[in-house]
Amino acid sequence: MKKNKIWSLCFLLLITQSCFREIKDYNSESKPVNHATYDSLLRKYVDADGFVDYKGFIKDSVQFKSYLDLLSKNHPNDKNWSREERLAYWINAYNAFTIKLICDRYPIASIKDVKKGIPFVSDTWTIDFIKIEGKTYSLNNIEHNIIRPKYKEPRIHFAVNCASRSCAPLRNEAFTAAKLEAQLNDGAKKFINGNNFRNKVISAQKATLSKYFTWFAGDFKEKDPSVIAFINRFSDIKLSEKATIDYLDYDWTLNEQKTGK
Repeated sequence: MKKNKIWSLCFLLLITQSCFREIKDYNSESKPVNHATYDSLLRKYVDADGFVDYKGFIKDSVQFKSYLDLLSKNHPNDKNWSREERLAYWINAYNAFTIKLICDRYPIASIKDVKKGIPFVSDTWTIDFIKIEGKTYSLNNIEHNIIRPKYKEPRIHFAVNCASRSCAPLRNEAFTAAKLEAQLNDGAKKFINGNNFRNKVISAQKATLSKYFTWFAGDFKEKDPSVIAFINRFSDIKLSEKATIDYLDYDWTLNEQKTGK
């Protein structure tokens, strides 16, 4: 219990710090990229439950690197990219570079083994390894300084994936501008209604929820009066505002397929 409280406090500290950092558009003349190469890899090496065949990504490292290089050469900008194109890019970039992080250090038991440190403050997510048109980012930069504050879209918490069992499943297709709205809705519905080790809405009066709903409560209340109101937009079982809510322990075990190729 004490350990979980420390994790939550560190997470809140990160979020607070991120909210006060200045966000600037990057000066780029790039045009929107095609995510087809990444899409084909995801369809081959991610199953329907979001578990990943990391050995497969390593085997297809040339193709995977070509996609990462494409991302690295094309920084989104407000001039040539629509909002949907930019958001799809950043979600794909977060997920793809997370896969790279794992593949570069495979085999490992957990993404947290990449770099030990203070959770979410000085750890795996603070490594500056993502280079895009001369700009260097960490995973934290992308999620907490770009995606969350700039797009204010709570459904992204069911789209970005931290390579762990309790994370929202990695989608086995790339996000694209044309399908983004449907993909975000589908991700939210599947996560909230999963009734598994990630999230459980048991009845109108009881739920055992992912820690997402306490870590990012402010995001979920951005457009809804409460976290439960947000959940009820997607849940098959509508929760009472007086429902008993517990939170599942977060499992940081690697989200690897048990029978990889």
